[in-house]
Amino acid sequence: MSLPRLALLLLIPLLGALTAPAALAQHQPPPPPPPGGLQGPPPAPRPWRTLDSAQRDILAPLRDTWDTLPPRKQAHMLEHAQVWVTLPPDRRQEIRERIEHWQHMSPEERQKARENHQKFNAMSPQQRDALHAAFERFQQLPPPQRDALMRQWQSQTPEQRQQWLEHLGPNSAIPPPPPPGGEPWGHAPPPAPGSS
Repeated sequence: MSLPRLALLLLIPLLGALTAPAALAQHQPPPPPPPGGLQGPPPAPRPWRTLDSAQRDILAPLRDTWDTLPPRKQAHMLEHAQVWVTLPPDRRQEIRERIEHWQHMSPEERQKARENHQKFNAMSPQQRDALHAAFERFQQLPPPQRDALMRQWQSQTPEQRQQWLEHLGPNSAIPPPPPPGGEPWGHAPPPAPGSS
């Protein structure tokens, strides 16, 4: 798989975190739970065959497991499907790919993705913007420069990487997150090819 394709697959959750709030902001927040913390009766299960064609289209990657999902999870996904049907077709395809990619991740990879997502959300808006811009610049680099930057990143200690991230400038570029099974940012990198 090419480096740009791998980078795209690995950053979809990161970029989704940047764009999802805008899509969700168009809708009213759910009403607060009733007093006493009761949320009412759980929603009824929604078998796959009862979904309309637009819902099945959006949720197609979940087809094989849909009927095994808890009803609350189904309801949650259907709420998101209502937002997604208002999105342009290319954005909907991106979401389908993200869902499918998530399904193929191991539990460990999902946990690392959650940790990285939490780290990203803990950043200030300025830090997130700088990180996003730095990655955009990385994607625009010619392949030899991207490869050199990846080797430089992999050769750094966690402290050096953290310092790099904290001092992103207007012309800085950063490599993508590690491949599935690699360590999250700030942890020891996997060995560079040919270094063992």
